[in-house]
Amino acid sequence: MVHSAYDCLELVGDCPSKIESIESYGSKLLVGCSDGSLRIYGPEMESSDGSPPYVLEKNLVGFSRKPVLSMEVLESRELLLSLSESIAFHRLPTLETIAVITKAKGANVFCWDERRGFLCFARQKRVCIFRHDGGRGFVEVKEFGVPDAVKSMSWCGENVCIGIRREYVILNASNGALTEVFTSGRLAPPLVVSLPSGELLLGKENIGVFVDQNGKLLSEGRICWSEAPVEVVIQKPYAIGLLPRFVEIRSLRDPYPLIQTVVLRNVRHLRQGNNSVILALDNSIHGLFPVPLGAQIVQLTASGNFEEALSLCKLLPPEDSSLRAAKEGSIHIRYAHYLYDNGSYEEAMEHFLASQVDITYVLSLYPSIILPKTSTIHELKKLDIYGDASSLSRGFSGGSDDMELSSTSHMSESDENAALESKKMSHNMLMALIKYLQKKRYSFIEKATAEGTEEVVLEAVGDNFASYNRFKKTNKGRGSISVSSGAREMASILDTALLQALILTGQSLVALELLRGVNYCDLKISEEILRKGNHHVALLELYKCNGLHREALELLHKLVEGSKSSQFEITQRFKPEDIVEYLKPLCATDPILVLEFSMLVLESCPSQTIELFLSGNIPADMVNSYLKQHSPNMQATYLELMLAMNENAVSGNLQNEMVHIYLSEVLDWHADLSAQQNWDEKAYSPTRKKLLSALEGISGYNPEALLSRLPPDALYEERAILLGKMNQHELALSLYVHKLHVPELALSYCDRVYESSHQPSVKYPSNIYLTLLQIYLNPRRTTASFETRITNLLSPQNTTILKVGSTASVKTKGSRGTKKIAEIEGAEDTKVSLSSTDSSKSDGDTDEFSEGGSTIMLDEVLDLLSRRWDRINGAQALKLLPRETKLQDLLSFLGPLLRKSSEMYRNCSVIKSLRQSENLQVKDELYSQRKAVVKITSDSMCSLCRKKIGTSVFAVYPNGSTLVHFVCFRDSQNMKAVTKGSQLRKRL
Repeated sequence: MVHSAYDCLELVGDCPSKIESIESYGSKLLVGCSDGSLRIYGPEMESSDGSPPYVLEKNLVGFSRKPVLSMEVLESRELLLSLSESIAFHRLPTLETIAVITKAKGANVFCWDERRGFLCFARQKRVCIFRHDGGRGFVEVKEFGVPDAVKSMSWCGENVCIGIRREYVILNASNGALTEVFTSGRLAPPLVVSLPSGELLLGKENIGVFVDQNGKLLSEGRICWSEAPVEVVIQKPYAIGLLPRFVEIRSLRDPYPLIQTVVLRNVRHLRQGNNSVILALDNSIHGLFPVPLGAQIVQLTASGNFEEALSLCKLLPPEDSSLRAAKEGSIHIRYAHYLYDNGSYEEAMEHFLASQVDITYVLSLYPSIILPKTSTIHELKKLDIYGDASSLSRGFSGGSDDMELSSTSHMSESDENAALESKKMSHNMLMALIKYLQKKRYSFIEKATAEGTEEVVLEAVGDNFASYNRFKKTNKGRGSISVSSGAREMASILDTALLQALILTGQSLVALELLRGVNYCDLKISEEILRKGNHHVALLELYKCNGLHREALELLHKLVEGSKSSQFEITQRFKPEDIVEYLKPLCATDPILVLEFSMLVLESCPSQTIELFLSGNIPADMVNSYLKQHSPNMQATYLELMLAMNENAVSGNLQNEMVHIYLSEVLDWHADLSAQQNWDEKAYSPTRKKLLSALEGISGYNPEALLSRLPPDALYEERAILLGKMNQHELALSLYVHKLHVPELALSYCDRVYESSHQPSVKYPSNIYLTLLQIYLNPRRTTASFETRITNLLSPQNTTILKVGSTASVKTKGSRGTKKIAEIEGAEDTKVSLSSTDSSKSDGDTDEFSEGGSTIMLDEVLDLLSRRWDRINGAQALKLLPRETKLQDLLSFLGPLLRKSSEMYRNCSVIKSLRQSENLQVKDELYSQRKAVVKITSDSMCSLCRKKIGTSVFAVYPNGSTLVHFVCFRDSQNMKAVTKGSQLRKRL
């Protein structure tokens, strides 16, 4: 016996006649005896000690001529159905006989359908169905034949399940068709029991099988009785079976365990009573009264049968919902501890989850899990929990103190806590904890988020937070974040414990996902755990989610350096690009921090870092200023990479600064080589190449300032480019020709100037090639006062004039050099004056015998004319050439020039002829359009006099359709003239 589900009491003793059947009606017992009498027993008002509680109220002798084999009370119709020599119906409570079914004489078994009022009974090999018409009569509906005598039957929906021979069949009540179900076995007779749900319980030897109304097996399981039962009564949650030697009580919950055994000899019948089960013996009646559910729950819990106790909790009445919740919670906790102590950790956590116990109570079972300190104490005392639940049980059931005693003995021993503290946590224990925390986490995070949102809203409306008694918790990097003593504290405990459990079980990826989402992990504890376990990626996410970006970047930099040198053990290799990726979201919020840590990776991955600055919209001036202060060696790299990625993002000041940086490096390089007397004007270092490319490619720098920094006797190519930026083309070309002695550079310079000036937006194209010709033909003029002209060019007055863009001549008394510079500046027009040409030619004539041995560079002149004949005005070029120039030397210049002129002349002639022809065609079309045809018929009318035109002279208006007599037209014109004259006189 597991526990006492029923109390067995004797209700009636020493019945003078043998009891054949029994039924209950209200509080009364109806007993059918073997002598045909019906004895009615009722409860005694004042029971004396030791006597049965029921006394005989009435004895109906001669109720039936034969023993009353079976009875059934039809409560909804207030009828008593009895089976004796026939089937009779009696009205209750008077027991007046209202109908006797004579055809049922000899019947041995019957069943009643309460819903439809149908009676089915078996007599020999016949099955009859009658219907109650609502009054005193019964109407026969069907009668069917069956293979053998029926031993048991019951309605199943619209049909009848009957047990015949050793098998069960379903009888179709409409057509009498029989459907086999299965055999009932060899030893026990067939037993059909109707369940409250409308299904059936069929006996097969000592096994009770559940089938539906169609005879199909159900998956609920099987009731295994100790022996084959004779009768079975279903009283939820138990099934009571009458076995040959005793009464057996089993649970209706799978696996249908044995609950209680009641030993009574000679029990003949079981019957469902009013909140009890009635046992009929030969000469006495006993009753099985259910023990209160609360007492049963206490017994089951004390004996460790927690599953059964929980199933009984669900049967508590709805009005005791709070009591049921308390009892279920207490049982779940007891059961969880039992499972936990026996190694069933996942099942234990399921019951902790169902008990709704505080998570700190569960975490107390895991001493290795470190919990954050909170403003309130969340630990629950185990003794209090069990004491409350046990007191509720006693109050409901009036039962025992077993539960309280058991709980105190189970949970309050001092050595229990010591064992828990010293116990090693296994992998399975932690995995069960993880599943428990993950199931609890959603509601905790939801409440914590709602609490934070509430605070933000209250701050927005200016509410007073003092009334909420909020606990303020300050984390480094987060600033001051208000964490109340409620939901967010519990969320912090849960997330911190969950993170530790994940780390201890080796689930680093899951821990990383936890930190990447919304979490409330305690910073100090989590940092210590992750640092000890070398979980660097998770530690980075912890810093990131707490806003500790500086700490995260310092750790990331350390990991990057460690990946290079392998100074300390790391499980994952880190690259400088990881720092860049981390810095990207911080550009908008903390650009100074971005600049500080980007310096660490600028040299190793410059392009990614520059792209970071560009994509983050960090001001270039700020970046340049920071680089100048902390990493000047990377300043030029940043500027040139930024210029290569996005030229518009680099302002003129930054371009100027970049060029000055290049120039400083080139000047240092020049000074070193000059000191070693190894300077070569045609030597190019990488920096000098960058400088020349920057001087030519960008335009945001100040050429005057750069020109003043150049040495007087070196870096002529740089000087030439700067002079070109200042529109000093003659001086620039002079450097290429007379200092560098590289005509190709001079020609390239002219090409650039020509291409830039011959744009649709340029009104007056440049005659730069003629300037180069003059330099070739007049070397003395361009070299005699070169240094003086440069000095005057860089004077403050001229610098100011150049900055405002003045192209006018600068007239200075006694300054011949400035006058020439003004002439050069004014010579940008494509037309070269005749006077300048003549003077140039005369200079060329005299240069042949000038000091220094300078001669006319005729070969270069002829090469320039032959290569750029199509860009030079031939007539002006010929005027500049010396008279001694041979025509044969000009063949390569004049040949293509004349061919092009002839071709242009022919083309122009063709175009002129085409335009004349087009003009004639247009005129012809105009004449044809002006030509009009007017048809005069006999019906044509004058629009003025409304008479026919006939053969008179007529006129046509410009619209081509209005016809008038010429006389009428002339008169109308005269009338208009007279009218205009009179109006004019009136005005006068």
